[in-house]
Amino acid sequence: MTVDYRASLKSLRKDPKMAALVKRHGKPDLSRYHGAVTVFESLLRSIIYQQLSGRAAGTIHGRVLVLFPSGTPTPQALLKIRAPLLRKAGLSKQKITYVRDLAAKCIDGTIDEKRFPEMTSEEIIEHLVQVKGIGVWTAHMMLIFRLHRLDILPVGDLAIRKGFERVYALKKAPSAKDMEKLSAAWRAHASVASWYLWREMDSLKKQG
Repeated sequence: MTVDYRASLKSLRKDPKMAALVKRHGKPDLSRYHGAVTVFESLLRSIIYQQLSGRAAGTIHGRVLVLFPSGTPTPQALLKIRAPLLRKAGLSKQKITYVRDLAAKCIDGTIDEKRFPEMTSEEIIEHLVQVKGIGVWTAHMMLIFRLHRLDILPVGDLAIRKGFERVYALKKAPSAKDMEKLSAAWRAHASVASWYLWREMDSLKKQG
């Protein structure tokens, strides 16, 4: 899916602080999920990656994918995989519970991605957090990177809070209310702004 970010960039450039980030980091790239990845696949990946380093999570994710006969995860196939095999791949007992709950809720219609185009972002969040192990942060990532909603501000993300603190020269990390106020001028394009805040914090880490 190709997303046109011109309106977002035009809006962000009106804020001198954000304009500096746009200039420094170039064009946004919110294509974390390449190709026709289903919501189930995306959420499965998110659960596996929870509380793990990227490298470790990537290894476990790869091992889990090998367990699917077709190589493509489906809810039905996941429920047929025995727990010992999932444990051997690296999933904890808790995460096995989470991914099985996800699969079951996709099968019984509790999670129905066909309804997403007609749903508001808030409705989708309420929809997704019914799954064990899926919280608001994971739902926000889904909305930004899979569903390409442009107005998502993940106020619970530590890097976003730190990004606001640095970019807007605040004395301390802002509250959710503070972030909403600071983002008022470009709030409709908060997903793209978040990408720039993440890139800014990533660049600072690389600088040591």
